[in-house]
Amino acid sequence: MVAAFDYCADRPEHIDTILNGLDRYNPETTSTFQEYVANQCESQTYDCYANLALLKLYQFNPHLTRDEATTNILVKALTVFPSPDFALCLSLLPPYVLAQAKLSQQQNGNAPPASSTGTLAEAVQHLSILHTQLNNAQYTAFWNTLESDDLYADLVADVAGFEDSMRVRIAVVVSQCMQEVQRGVLESWLNVGGAKLDNFVKEVCGWKLEGEKVRIPLNQENEARGTVVKEDVKFEQFGRIVKRAYEQPA
Repeated sequence: MVAAFDYCADRPEHIDTILNGLDRYNPETTSTFQEYVANQCESQTYDCYANLALLKLYQFNPHLTRDEATTNILVKALTVFPSPDFALCLSLLPPYVLAQAKLSQQQNGNAPPASSTGTLAEAVQHLSILHTQLNNAQYTAFWNTLESDDLYADLVADVAGFEDSMRVRIAVVVSQCMQEVQRGVLESWLNVGGAKLDNFVKEVCGWKLEGEKVRIPLNQENEARGTVVKEDVKFEQFGRIVKRAYEQPA
């Protein structure tokens, strides 16, 4: 059974009370939500519904906006790809931030700007590049981009276990579409090798190493199944169609 969008097992009771009442629109709760975002970053938990509520408060009260909290929300949203959370968060950002980020990306393509400005728009552009690469299954490029600029290290610094979380999410996607993968390819996708890769494959993923191949157990997503389509149409139904074809129009 799929959990409801607004459900979070790790959500504190006082946050749940705010989200289910009128106080979710009270500007005085902004600091409470900001502290909760910081707690998610430290404890490696994630609450999309609460994070979206904070971004909505920023929409209504721009003077309360904190770029650090916004950036942390976007980084946390990356850790649950391929869910649409990152796009949902972007939709609540100020239009001028998105416009600046889009303009900069058009000018520079997928390359980060030559000089860092430290603005929220620049952070959004950088994180959007990572998001695009993840959505396009360009995992090797994702790791290369992450390590290409010191700003990326600054953006993800507050999120504990970011790289491990990304490896787990990439592994989940791989397990949904493959039954085996070459070890070298998986090393580049996960940005880890040697004994660390062996441990990750066996202990974290529960996969099997067979020489230079990694075997992924069958599951509902990666198992090829034949589809049998059975139509229950009676001959009398065709008869009515044929009869109408010979009827003269009125």
